[in-house]
Formats: sequence, structure tokens, C-alpha cells
Amino acid sequence: MSLGMLLFIWLSSQHAILTDAVVPSASPLPAQSIRYEQRTLADSVAHILSIPSRSRFLVTPALSQSLKTVEEFSQQHQAIATLNGGFFDPKNQKTTSVVVLQGKLVADPRKNERLVNNPNLKPYLTKILNRTELRRYLCGQAVSYDIALHSELPPTGCQLITALGGGPQLLPELTLVSEGFVDNTNGRDALGSTQPNARTAVGITSDGNIVLVMIAQKPGVPRNSGMSLPVLADFMKSLGIEKAMNLDGGSSSSLNYNGKTFYGKVDSEGNPVKRPVKSVLIVEESLENLK
Repeated sequence: MSLGMLLFIWLSSQHAILTDAVVPSASPLPAQSIRYEQRTLADSVAHILSIPSRSRFLVTPALSQSLKTVEEFSQQHQAIATLNGGFFDPKNQKTTSVVVLQGKLVADPRKNERLVNNPNLKPYLTKILNRTELRRYLCGQAVSYDIALHSELPPTGCQLITALGGGPQLLPELTLVSEGFVDNTNGRDALGSTQPNARTAVGITSDGNIVLVMIAQKPGVPRNSGMSLPVLADFMKSLGIEKAMNLDGGSSSSLNYNGKTFYGKVDSEGNPVKRPVKSVLIVEESLENLK
């Protein structure tokens, strides 16, 4: 047998060994996790919670008939995190923001008589009832989030599953006037938008991550700390957020994460203000979100 033939047979056998060999499978990628960050800024302390898109975590509203603290909401729903949500009337404990759960409107501002029958709010009522909301859609088998006005229709092929109203929109632009929070002609500024205060917001990054932000005042300077809404919008943008919405702030500002609660508002002596709220955003684990 020639040397060339022997070489051919040896190469063929090596090819067969390589072809039949078992190649170890790659190790599974680690599960995406929530990231919490606390930043001490010049005039405030920012608590930032980032929830990765297409992960095992779901961001959804929760609502209570009576007012509850974020700790009570967290315990009730066994939530990983809870952030205060939409606006409400503390006197009658009725919502002034929309809440949709499982595709059904469960909190309707139009049923709040103190809102719809208030003569001072009549010029702004149409705008108040069409404010910005955080939405979760089911588009086929995929979950997606968006920030849109209440009147906007879901995208084609998508079903609205949950929504939490708030406002105004912070990004891509601040819409204080068009949502009825500010009327420059009549001197209306329902949120004290240009003054520093405790604030709460939710945003969506370009890759679909949800970012929850709670801005806390500093105990040493309770009247001069926090953020105005324009500054909050700029801060959200600095986090890489493309769409953002303001939530109920001031004394309602509170975040519960990993068993610890952070409060945004402080009183004149620097003590945290613990105010129960009507609605929240909760973060929970959901295997159904792994699609």
C-alpha cells in the first residue's frame, strides 16, 4: 500500500473521530436580575430599580379599596418591589388615575364625584381624564410595555393587559399643560412642578427595560431638596430612558425593595413621611413572562 493511501486512511479515521465526538453544550446564561442603585445627588437621593426586559420579572399595577402603605402592598402580593402609583383623593380615598387589570378597567376617575363635580377642575377635566399611563401589552406570545395617553389604541395585534395612570409624561417631552397639570394663564400648577420635592417616576429604555425611580428629599434641607419635574425629566434621560411618566409624588413617594422601605418626603424636622396610597406598581416573578 502506498504512503499516500495510508495517509488518506489515517485522515479519514480522524475525521470520523471528530464527527462522532460529543461536544459539551454551552453553560446556560445566568438569569437576568433586577439591579438596585442608590445615588446621592446634590439636592436629593435617587433610588433606581432596573427590571430587565424579557426576564422572569413582571411589572404590574395593584389596587386597594382602602389606602395602604407600600409595605402592606408588598406583603399582600409577596412582591419583590413596590413603588407608589397613581393619584387619588385622600378625603374619599377614590382614584383620580386609571387602573386596568387583566384587561378590565378597575379604577375609573370618572366615578370620583369629588373630581368630576369640582367646578375649579371643570376647565381641565377632559385633559385630566386623558392622562399618561404605563401599559403592558400581550402581542401574540410576547409581553411589551409602553407609555401612552389613555385615549391611544393598542398597537395592531396587541391586547392591553394592565395600565396604571399618572402623569405628566416626562419623556420624550414634558406635557404638563396638555395633561391639565399646568395652566400658565390662570396660574395653575397642581404638582408644584418647578419646585423641588420628593418625586416618583417610571421609564422604559430603548431595549425595553423598565426603570422605577424614587427621588427622596434630604433630611437636613427638607424644604429645598428633591427635584422639580423638568430636572426629573433630565435625570431620567441621563439613565438612558426614552419614555418616562411621572407618578404621584410628594408625601406618597415610597419604594419597598428586598424587605426595606425608602421614603421620599421628609417633614420640617427631617423625619420620613409614611403615607398610605391607593395604587402601586409591583415587581413580581412570573414564569409566563419568559416568552
